[in-house]
Amino acid sequence: MIAAAALADEHGIVPRPVFCVIGDAYRDRATAEDACRGRFTSAGETVDVGVEPDWVGATLPEDREWRIEWTKFYFGLDLAHAYAETGERRFLDAWQRLVASYLRQVPAGEGIEDTSDVAARRVQNWIYAWAAFAAVPGFPGLRDGLADELVQGIAEHTAYIRENLTAERNHRTLELYALLIVAIALPRLDADGALLALATEQLHENLLTDVRPDGVHREQCTHYHCVALRSFLGARENARRFGLTLPDGYDEHLARACEFAMHAHRPDGTIPALGDSDAGSYADLLLLAADLLEREDFRYVATAGREGTPPPRRLPSFPQGGYYVQRSGWGDRGRPFADERFLIFDCGPLGDGGHGHYDLLNVEIAADGRPLVMDPGRFTYHEQQPNLRHWFKGTAAHNTVVVDGLDQTPYRRGKPRRGTIARGRLVTRHGAPGLDVVEGEATSTCYDAVHRRRVAFVADDYWVVEDRLSAPTPHRYDLRFHLAPEANGHVEVTARGDGFVVRAPGVALVVAGGVAPRVEAGWISPDYGTRHEAPVVSIVADGAGDATFTTLVVPLRDGEEPPALTVAANGDATTLEIAGTDVTDTICWSDEGTPLDLGPLKCRAAAGLIRRDAEGPARVRAVGVGGGPVWAGWDRDRGMSAGREGEL
Repeated sequence: MIAAAALADEHGIVPRPVFCVIGDAYRDRATAEDACRGRFTSAGETVDVGVEPDWVGATLPEDREWRIEWTKFYFGLDLAHAYAETGERRFLDAWQRLVASYLRQVPAGEGIEDTSDVAARRVQNWIYAWAAFAAVPGFPGLRDGLADELVQGIAEHTAYIRENLTAERNHRTLELYALLIVAIALPRLDADGALLALATEQLHENLLTDVRPDGVHREQCTHYHCVALRSFLGARENARRFGLTLPDGYDEHLARACEFAMHAHRPDGTIPALGDSDAGSYADLLLLAADLLEREDFRYVATAGREGTPPPRRLPSFPQGGYYVQRSGWGDRGRPFADERFLIFDCGPLGDGGHGHYDLLNVEIAADGRPLVMDPGRFTYHEQQPNLRHWFKGTAAHNTVVVDGLDQTPYRRGKPRRGTIARGRLVTRHGAPGLDVVEGEATSTCYDAVHRRRVAFVADDYWVVEDRLSAPTPHRYDLRFHLAPEANGHVEVTARGDGFVVRAPGVALVVAGGVAPRVEAGWISPDYGTRHEAPVVSIVADGAGDATFTTLVVPLRDGEEPPALTVAANGDATTLEIAGTDVTDTICWSDEGTPLDLGPLKCRAAAGLIRRDAEGPARVRAVGVGGGPVWAGWDRDRGMSAGREGEL
């Protein structure tokens, strides 16, 4: 169905009512009020620049991102929403004053830090806001001459963007999407249809190039993945509204990108801040994707299980992106949706373009409605002193092992130097109902140590994390876990048996071995420019080439006691006993395929689990049976069972 050709035109030029994919995110009255007063907040800092700013010479914060964000004109959407809600002319007047002052001071592409991607955001937001103002009943039109001036400015910006398209990645995506918005909203600027044809064709090509076959964006950042997804979904919805045809295969590849976004959301509805990311929710994108792609699983996750149908997979693998997810359920297995267990494991490539962090074998863990072990996020791109850009990007700011205090990849502003990038790979993944084991490996050009991490998700309830470091020379190995800000000042470390227990709100880390964990100061950054103090648990092994850390990560309710952990090694086989109040789990694995004695089930397998209660063995699972993708099981009430791995 073709949308209305244009809004009511009694006031002269107005853009056609394009779909604004970010409209719901910019409806803040305080932001609109500040804009009327000439006050703007970005990157955690507020600056008064006056009601008719000097867009070039104003004194602004040192961080270049402040100016970049300011000149993208997102605040125009807040002003338009305030005008729609109140009908107060001052919000419209403020927007006109700010847009006019920019147009008259700064030619397209000649502003400070005014790259083509920044210009693209500005054009997009000018059109979005203009259309939103014009849609309000009683809209008086723009003041004399501004509509023509604005159309001319948009035309000049469009030419600048088109002539300076970024070659690849998310900047190219948003530039192409801005060109699409211009072509649809202001067809007088695309009389021959060439701009629309270019944007449509190249957006599809960009989707195929930037989103890997498994659906993961090549920049390896949950935030930029969803930012790019906004443009791809916005293009799809505008194509639907205006009767445009997108190339064959667009929907299929878009669906894969949406699937990763769905699985990357924590049970509390937010994303982990992997790579150069902010946290936050993109449920609105999943809901839009549900409508466009007729996917009821997207709707289910977007609404936290209130509508739609649960996704068929809980333990998906994204092999090209290198992400592996473990989730206990979708609120459909006896536990509330938000309380489900969740872990995401990274053993993939460093993100393209400098947005990837030095975080191989990093994990994020959440349960009971909150994150427990967190990736600190990005905080800043600014290279101030002390260099917090380096801190947030470095290996020590992630939930992995630091070797000799070094980053896995040598720190460098922007893209890393070729030949210096650390490499990660999946060693193996095996899974069965009640036991999922994933193992990855990291190697670095900075040292000779090889790091292998095995993560076992047990009974859809807790995790065992085993880290093995091996090297021909001695090193200092530092295993680190970054806890949530709510744990700050509330972490207790106690000795128990031959190990230690670290308690924090909602979680316990049960650490095997005689090295006492230390608690250090760290940060978590939920948004660019904002950081909160948060504790870091550090466990160090120093002076040996080989070292093994075994850590039990257990979500705990208040007052609940963590289980006891015992670890025994016998050749290539390892046996762990996790003794809780009501049940005891015995977990074993073997790197060489040693036969495992699992009580009622004896077989050659990669890993196995026996759960015992007061009556004896209750459940047995073996994964990677015979070295293949097969699991076998035994349950007291059902007897033997078996299945093919990868179906959960």
